[in-house]
Amino acid sequence: MEPSPYLVLLRGINVGGRNKVPMKMLKGHLEDLGYEHVLTYIASGNVLLESADAAAEIGPRIEEALTERFELDDELIRVLVLSRAQLQDVIAHKPEGFGEQPGKYHSDAIFLMGIDAAEAMPAFNPREGVDAVWPGEGVIYSRRLSAERSRSRLGTIAASPVYKSMTIRSWNTTQKLWNLFQD
Repeated sequence: MEPSPYLVLLRGINVGGRNKVPMKMLKGHLEDLGYEHVLTYIASGNVLLESADAAAEIGPRIEEALTERFELDDELIRVLVLSRAQLQDVIAHKPEGFGEQPGKYHSDAIFLMGIDAAEAMPAFNPREGVDAVWPGEGVIYSRRLSAERSRSRLGTIAASPVYKSMTIRSWNTTQKLWNLFQD
């Protein structure tokens, strides 16, 4: 079977000085596992790779390999694998105007892992005039007014049980990952 390109989002690594995974070592480890054309992007756990395996097989295999290879708190570690089409849908179906005023708003794509947007949305309690959230397919779009970031309620989702089923990327990072998929 011909290898397909995937975006792999690693949750819980290189956050606040915990679960440190050097990207060069990660890249080498993934190549040792047989993945091809491995490319990491910034240290927050973004990997593009090619594999003949299905996404459903890649995620658990990388999760297991990460916790075996690196000293990690495996409670925090989750792996989400997206096809090119899935990432394209996230980009194409963003709310109107989302991410288009980076000087005014901080915009994030909150990728969902094993839950859908209907299950995740109750965890959000947006502050009127500061926060806005929109459900998508496999994603929650979140925007915070930059001048009022300290009043944002986005951080309250960390106390929710569904937070373990999410990994957050800035909209800028999400777009850069899409652009890398095109190369």
